[in-house]
Amino acid sequence: MDELRIAVLAPPWIEVPAPAYGGIEEVVRLEVDGLVARGHDVTLFAPPGSDTPARAAAPLSDTHPDEIERCVWEVDHVARAFDAIDQELPGGRRFDVVHDHCGFAGLAFADRLRTPLVHTMHGPLDEATLPFYATHAPKGTVVAISHAQLDGAPPALEGAPVVHNPLAFAEWKLETDPGEHVLWIGRMNPVKGPHRAIAAAREAGVPLVLAGPVQPGQERFFAAEVEPHVDGEAVHYVGETGGADKAELYRSAAALLMPIRWREPFGLVMVEAMACGTPVIAFAEGSVPEVVEDGVSGFVVDDEHAMAAAIGRAVELDRAAVRASACERFDVERCVEGYERVFRGAVAGRSDNRRGRFMRIASR
Repeated sequence: MDELRIAVLAPPWIEVPAPAYGGIEEVVRLEVDGLVARGHDVTLFAPPGSDTPARAAAPLSDTHPDEIERCVWEVDHVARAFDAIDQELPGGRRFDVVHDHCGFAGLAFADRLRTPLVHTMHGPLDEATLPFYATHAPKGTVVAISHAQLDGAPPALEGAPVVHNPLAFAEWKLETDPGEHVLWIGRMNPVKGPHRAIAAAREAGVPLVLAGPVQPGQERFFAAEVEPHVDGEAVHYVGETGGADKAELYRSAAALLMPIRWREPFGLVMVEAMACGTPVIAFAEGSVPEVVEDGVSGFVVDDEHAMAAAIGRAVELDRAAVRASACERFDVERCVEGYERVFRGAVAGRSDNRRGRFMRIASR
């Protein structure tokens, strides 16, 4: 397959790979590793300290993990990256395509760029973001990370390609002899449902391990709804975790609980758990019915009572089949092949109208 010259824009907040929590950063890492392995010429625009087999570029001088979504850093990061992308590469070459994993600035100004831009939506389509995509989606190629994410999408996103987030299954070990406890992992906020996981585990009579950061603004919820139940026996809280420690949490659990009450666009933690053979018991919100193969890789339930009942059935599932179900659909190779198709379509679809529009703007 012919080589593409690809600029990948990671968010400006956390280095790639992330030291602990960092879903988008993990997606970027795996995509870039896969593209480089398939012979593409990749430049990763990411925060300083990132470790990548691609050519690395750091538009900003520091990371901003405690200032996520402050627009000044995203806009500065994207603008500096765009300036670099518009320059010639060594040998007088130019980038063929830009893949944008940032929030909104890249797509909003994609028509100011000489190179076609592919933008992956990592968040939900809701009242806040629908007007944005209705206006700016025609400026690039927008990719969804699940079919469920496109529910209620504006006409500008009709026919948008779907590329599921990847996982390198070779990096995750199957465990066929787990413990009796269940696991919840995520950010400590109401829509992620740690308090509902506590209720379900208590009803089922099994211990629960909670893992994840308490981010700024989540302290009051954690103190009121989670911390009073943490006793080191029925409910354990291990804090933020990553790497080998996180993998061990998945492997040792009888099941992962996902009692979410929001339109989850994808939910990489579900795939990570299944890679270890750990079934996922989740509420039927957002992408869950698309990610969890009900009765094979876990159970899709309606509420805490149904979740408690499903905990007792998790032992009935073949953990090797749980892993295989996820691997067939979400392995990194499938993701990279999907993005290759999207990139080539974006390059082939670069129209004279877009180039003409850029030149008219540039000449003003």
